[in-house]
Amino acid sequence: MSAASMHPRDVLLGAQAGAILLPVCDHYSGVEVRMKKSLALQAEMAAEFGACVFDVTLDCEDGAPVGGEAEHAQLVTELALASAPGMRVGVRVHPVDHAAFDADIATIAGRAGPRLSHLMVPKVESIDDVTRAVAALDAAGAQTLPLHVLIESPLAVHNAFAIAAHPRVQSLSFGLMDFVSAHAGAIPADGMGVAGQFSHPLVVRAKLAIASAAHAYGKVPSHCVVTEFSNVEALRAAAKRAAAEFGYTRMWSIHPSQIRPILEAFAPEEGQIEQAARIVDAAVRQAWAPVNIDGTLHDRASYRHFWQVLERAHATGRVLPPEAQTWFSSSSPNTPDNRPPRNPR
Repeated sequence: MSAASMHPRDVLLGAQAGAILLPVCDHYSGVEVRMKKSLALQAEMAAEFGACVFDVTLDCEDGAPVGGEAEHAQLVTELALASAPGMRVGVRVHPVDHAAFDADIATIAGRAGPRLSHLMVPKVESIDDVTRAVAALDAAGAQTLPLHVLIESPLAVHNAFAIAAHPRVQSLSFGLMDFVSAHAGAIPADGMGVAGQFSHPLVVRAKLAIASAAHAYGKVPSHCVVTEFSNVEALRAAAKRAAAEFGYTRMWSIHPSQIRPILEAFAPEEGQIEQAARIVDAAVRQAWAPVNIDGTLHDRASYRHFWQVLERAHATGRVLPPEAQTWFSSSSPNTPDNRPPRNPR
């Protein structure tokens, strides 16, 4: 097979071709009525975009009432099993040192494991916590279920690279509020807000460390929540900064009104998509040799960047230029299985 006939992902990404690719928005809900509404909205937007453009993570940690953990685990299991085909549904369980953790895993992963897209484990401090979670999943018969982990303390940030290196870990999320409170008042309360979380040095350092650890091992860094959920402009600005300045490729939503702004913020602009398609198409025509476009030299390093722009556009449901559509069609033998199809609109 000639280089020109190979799929751009295989030519350009090399060892990175195995990097995890996930929807850019992860929506959390834990109250029964809101979980049901979230799953319904997920199916509605999938019909609109022609793809499942955000994950729904059903929450046991904050959603389960004290003393009602077992009943809540049963509820989220039933909801996951009843979710629409093709939708991505995960569950956040209790931390590994919580009394309900083993029962969560046995119930949820044991019954709904094949239906789940991922299992989120909060308050992971070290690789030992990951090993503990993996052992519990394997014992429940969920040997292939990916783990997402929450990094929520200074110690966890210190261990982020070791955590990201584990093969079952698919994504690292930053738990902003717990991280701030773990500093015993040394970080002021506004460090949890939309402004302070982008300015306080310790919070900024943690965000960058988590993103760097995730990218080092081809995993997905997921940005923290914006608690001011009624302020759409603040959410949009935070999402844009997370994507453009901090290297995050995914973000949490805690209210339905946050989903579309996150999709928009993490999507490339139309001009960027058109430029990327033109450059990658020229690369294909030149059999991936260097090429001069508008007075700028491009080679495989820049081709790689522009290909990833197209992948992000595809993941956020953006319409691709005609020359790029074939690379993401279902007939393309090297189209990644976990990429959503092109937005048909």
